[in-house]
Amino acid sequence: MSVLAYQKYKSIMLPNVPDQLEQTTLFIYPESSFAQIRETLFENNQIIDSASFSWVANLMRFGDGNIKAGKYELIPSMSNRELITMLRSGAQEPVKLVLTHGWLLEDVAAKASLYIRPDSAEIMSTFLNEEYLHSIGHSYESLMSIFIPNTYEMYWTADTKAFLTRMNKEHDRFWKSHDRMAKAEALGLSPAEVYTLASIVEREVSKESEKKRVAGLYLNRINTGMRLGADPTAKFATRDFQAKRILYKHTRFDSPYNTYLYKGLPPGPISMASITSIDAVLESESHNYFYMCVDPDNPGYHLFAETITEHNRNAQRYHQYLDNLE
Repeated sequence: MSVLAYQKYKSIMLPNVPDQLEQTTLFIYPESSFAQIRETLFENNQIIDSASFSWVANLMRFGDGNIKAGKYELIPSMSNRELITMLRSGAQEPVKLVLTHGWLLEDVAAKASLYIRPDSAEIMSTFLNEEYLHSIGHSYESLMSIFIPNTYEMYWTADTKAFLTRMNKEHDRFWKSHDRMAKAEALGLSPAEVYTLASIVEREVSKESEKKRVAGLYLNRINTGMRLGADPTAKFATRDFQAKRILYKHTRFDSPYNTYLYKGLPPGPISMASITSIDAVLESESHNYFYMCVDPDNPGYHLFAETITEHNRNAQRYHQYLDNLE
């Protein structure tokens, strides 16, 4: 083999990605040029020789006309041919978008921005676009109800509308499974209303074993016209999420989300709700409890009561417990 032939073979077939990579991920933006990609690869020590990379790219007709945006995972010791084949084909690596239990849509935007290209401000601007939300069957108040906490495979290149379209599909799939729609109809609630109540249960209860009982209690109040009087709604209304004790200023804060002041469910969810909380509402306990307070003898659990007299005794025990802590 001649020296020239060997040089060509080396440029095409031999490794040009180091065998030790400090950074394996390459982000290519929609506006990226070939020169920018090559510069990024070289500056990040992801290729050894930029000249051979350019030569092989030209040979393989990879350039500004066929760049595909995406998040790509480089493999140590890749050849120029292997690397360019991956980039030219757009074989980007999917991301695993993890949704967890945030209070606000701002929390969802911040979480999603860690996995897809738009930043949190761009995501929030779509969340606030009432015309667009209406086109997908939601309002700003109801939007949280489409987010089912889970891990979703998506591409980093997804924009906010693609993200919401995917979440809406996952929402519909979720409600069509396990007879959830039929269970909601039996309660006389829409999926969004079930989610809203589940969001209150989510923030009220720390013990999974109590969720169905607490859900049943709130349904009893709704069905008899009582105010829910749920502490988490007062926290949401005042945005005092760290409050350990609900005070007069919380319960008197004027907001349609404050269920100490207004009957029925709030206008929308006060938090992302977990699947277990949603199912707890759909499969709530049937009982005659209307009242509950924290059990001072069993932190994290509640004492339940059917009458206000019994509840007042329980509440007095709890307040004495709190006073002793101060």
